[in-house]
Order: sequence, then C-alpha cells, then structure tokens
Amino acid sequence: MKQLLLIGIGPGDPRQVTFEAVDALRRATVFFVLDKGNAKEELVRLRKAILERYCAEGGYRLVQVADPQRDAEAADYLQAVQDWHRQRAALYAQLIDEELGAEDIGAFLLWGEPGLYDSTLRILDLVRERGVALRLQVIPGISSVQALAARHQVPLNRIGEPLTVLPGRRLGEQGVIDNVVVMLDGQAAFAELDDPGLVIYWGAYLGTADEVLIAGPLQAVKAQIVQVREELRGRKGWIMDTYLLRREM
Repeated sequence: MKQLLLIGIGPGDPRQVTFEAVDALRRATVFFVLDKGNAKEELVRLRKAILERYCAEGGYRLVQVADPQRDAEAADYLQAVQDWHRQRAALYAQLIDEELGAEDIGAFLLWGEPGLYDSTLRILDLVRERGVALRLQVIPGISSVQALAARHQVPLNRIGEPLTVLPGRRLGEQGVIDNVVVMLDGQAAFAELDDPGLVIYWGAYLGTADEVLIAGPLQAVKAQIVQVREELRGRKGWIMDTYLLRREM
C-alpha cells in the first residue's frame, strides 16, 4: 500500500510550519509539486524554500508536473470544478503508481490547512475509486484565516455569534451579514455591498514578504482595496487574499 502525507505548510511564512509538519517533511522521500505556470512560479519557489530550510540534508526527490487547468469560462462552475478534479485524480493516480516505490513516502505540501478550502482530500477519494490503495496521513496547518485574524489582532468569533466561511461567489446571496470570512474572491464581491454598518479586515499574501493589510469601514476603504488588488495582481500575476466582514456591535 502506498504511503502519502498531506502536509499543511501555512499561508507562506516558513516559520509558521508546525513541528509536526517538520517531522512529516523529514519522513517523506518524494514530494509532488504542481506547477501552475509562470504566473504562479513563486508558489513553487516558496515550497522549495521550505524544503531547503527543514530538509537541508536532502534525501528526497522532487517530482514537479504541470497542473491540469480548470475551465474558468465554463457556464457551469460546479461541473467545471468536478471535471478539473477528475483530471487531477488521474494525474495523482499516475504519479503515485509510477513515482512511489515500496519503501517511499510521498507528500503534497498544501498551503494553509488541508481541511479548509483545499480539494486534495476530495481528489484522493477519486484516486481511491480508481483502485489505488493509500495509507494517508493529514498534518494540519495554519490557515490564512488564522493568519488574517492574528495580523489584524481581532478574534474571529464573537460571544454567542456564529462565524460563516464562504467563497466570494456566494457573498451576494447573503442576507444580513454579521460575521463572515470570505475566501477565493476573484471578483472583489465586497465592492458590490453598500451596507454602511460593515467593517472589513482584508489581507493579501499573508505570511509572505509581500503581505498587505487594510482595515476599516467597508464603504470607506473598499475602493482602496480594489485598487491595491489590481496593482498587486498586475505586478505579481496572481492574487491570494482573504477578508473578514463584520457588523459593528
């Protein structure tokens, strides 16, 4: 049975890699890295920097392959994501079969927390459906949501009040917003809100040298955030951000 580790490596700062994750890094003999193209080459470099920092003695192989591309223009978002996951599952099954020997331990280095807004566990369920037997271990990591709260020095939860976490494309469906964390908001959905009672705590590239933070009443700072996002995306070629929206008590 092939052995595989899913290692949460935090949102970008190598110092946020946990001791448990370091132990797992040093156990692994084969690391799988998905290359998302030149625009996101920095994400590959950051993974390699973590390996160089915590696995300085070497003794591992790095298997870097092109990541299948999701159809971003598809009318049916859910179907497009499911098709993308099936493509990834076929690739993962091939890699596990061809690259992991009987004595090897494979690993994926996953941004943030493997159980929060990461699809690898679902994809590995599809890999198992293809007949690949796996012995899997998941090592939790610090999420960008935790880093966001720490950087802005705010608690995520408030007394007696739920916390909702949702993708940006679902933000417009919300009625009254009280305490919401938004992830994967490629279209800056917050800019469409006109509620004067909302405050936003926004952060991009959390945990990296390029980290940017903006906070304040949503109506006062949303134009600034949109402008900064576009400048950052233009300079780096990609944007990785998240934010907390809440109503003043």
